[in-house]
Amino acid sequence: MRISGGKARGVTLRVDQKAVHRPAMDKLRQSIFSSASAWVPDARVLDLFAGTGSYGLEALSRGAAHCTFVELNRRASAMIQANAEIVAKSMRQKLDTHIATSDATKFQPPADAAPFDLIFVDPPYDQLELLTPKLFPLFEQVLASDGLVVFETPGHFEPMAPGWTLKKRLGKGTDQPTANLLRRA
Repeated sequence: MRISGGKARGVTLRVDQKAVHRPAMDKLRQSIFSSASAWVPDARVLDLFAGTGSYGLEALSRGAAHCTFVELNRRASAMIQANAEIVAKSMRQKLDTHIATSDATKFQPPADAAPFDLIFVDPPYDQLELLTPKLFPLFEQVLASDGLVVFETPGHFEPMAPGWTLKKRLGKGTDQPTANLLRRA
């Protein structure tokens, strides 16, 4: 798995197969960043169910100002830290990151934190039915009014809640990973 664009383009990220069940696919990530490029520069990014940290690190490589990674698995959190160090070294700059080892549905940013401009969500597919209703209230709380949520799901699943609209859907097939770009209605 590699960073596909920006200052750290080509950097290989570490993947601990014992900590991550399904890393984000490079091709889908490239499509997402092509479609969401307007939200990335100077953005405050939230990467939920972060896994390897690939979405947030890609955003930082492409000019995001900050990324908070939320990952429940401690091994994966350590891997995100290692990957952030690799990306920072490649970019020759300190990255503004925070790693929270926490349940993504219960994540609470500090009270004085600015809202996030871009949220990446890549939950375990087998828990989508349970997790999706818990995530939209979080989005309402932490997303900037003009922000974007990128929600990865299998192609047959469409995450939606009242007050939200699907801006774009990326990916092909019902069994393949799909990215749903969501905004407030």
